[in-house]
Amino acid sequence: MTTFGTFGVWGSEQNWSVEEVSELERLGFGAFWLGGSPPADLEFAERLLRATGSLTVATGIVNVWQSEPEELARSFERIGGDRLVLGVGAGHRQLDQAYEKPYVKLTDYLDRLDVPRDRIVLAALGPRVLRLAAERTAGAHPYLVPVRHTADAREILGPDKLLAPEVTVVVEEDADQARRIAREKLALYFGLTNYTSNWLRWGFTEDDIADHGSDDLIDALVPHGNPGQVAEKLRAHLDAGADHVAIQSLNGHYAELATALGL
Repeated sequence: MTTFGTFGVWGSEQNWSVEEVSELERLGFGAFWLGGSPPADLEFAERLLRATGSLTVATGIVNVWQSEPEELARSFERIGGDRLVLGVGAGHRQLDQAYEKPYVKLTDYLDRLDVPRDRIVLAALGPRVLRLAAERTAGAHPYLVPVRHTADAREILGPDKLLAPEVTVVVEEDADQARRIAREKLALYFGLTNYTSNWLRWGFTEDDIADHGSDDLIDALVPHGNPGQVAEKLRAHLDAGADHVAIQSLNGHYAELATALGL
């Protein structure tokens, strides 16, 4: 299995340059998760791999409604090496016009994706897709989940599958300011039923989701505080069963986080 290290960073081509990702490797992060539904040509992922020496590059995620599995497999074969992992997922019902029967789409996609299963992970939130990840891939890459989701996901996946949640954070000690930044980020997700249903499944209420999210929900989804406090909250996912945590900081400070995490 590809080595991820304990902590990585999640970001998109729109927000990160090759040079900035290379600096993450120097800081000690083990992986970069390329988000924003990267296209099947994997051109940016290939450039990142060429510019780094040990960093794992994983897609987080290729959208199965937007990229054909045959093209994705050809890109994987073209790039080669042992540092590329394909995270794939079904996107969002409200955003993808072709979105219907996502579970069937995922299974069909995996059937057609001619890539070793130990180089594939699924974007998995609910129990059914988590079980599919355990059965058909190397593991799961959940996005925007609380610690309690990580604990339950580990039980569903079993002990031997990769569990690599994305965790959004704000490095800010003023709680009101941090929550404001978090709510701006989460505004889109409050309109996406795959996320809101997941939050309800893991213990939150309709009242928590209303009016841009209760403080309890925001704090559970987007840890905030000084670098040491954020690092402690990130380690909570490891304690709950994660193998690797992909960090998305909404206001940077990755060097301070690397130090606080002991990288």
